[in-house]
Amino acid sequence: MASFGTTFDATGVDPMKPLEVLPPGRYPAQIVASDMRLTKDGMGQYLNLEIDVLDGPYKGRKLFDRLNLVNSNTQTVEIAQRALSAICHATGRLQVQDSEELHLIPFMAVVQVQPPKNGYGESNKIRYQPLEGATPAAQPTPVARPATAAPAMPAPQATPAAGGFKTAPWKRSA
Repeated sequence: MASFGTTFDATGVDPMKPLEVLPPGRYPAQIVASDMRLTKDGMGQYLNLEIDVLDGPYKGRKLFDRLNLVNSNTQTVEIAQRALSAICHATGRLQVQDSEELHLIPFMAVVQVQPPKNGYGESNKIRYQPLEGATPAAQPTPVARPATAAPAMPAPQATPAAGGFKTAPWKRSA
């Protein structure tokens, strides 16, 4: 049991409505959260993506995608890797080690509606493209190092602590 500490009055709050699938179209969007999860059978893993629509009449709506990156079915993994590659190309981040590197970078979500399947209702299928006219985010480029090492910078001098002491009185030896 969980006490609210007060009385919740549902008459003052509109009930949550089930979200309908987004109609087919192109939506500026960005990934806002991601994590790896176990598949239902526990034998694989998928990258779960939460995506926000950034503009238009569906601004603020969420889309979700699952990329089965660890699976015994090689075709399933290949499809997931292609989708991840499309996300990387759409965001301009071509080499990533963590899905968080893909967060908050706008791209174009091309949304289609999948018919009901396996007891589930309609769902959205997402394709990823760069925003039109957007320049992909620059990848870090290695900095060329000179053949000779630069002279070492002198160590910073100790600044007096509060009260004008170079070291705190309780840290000084007697």
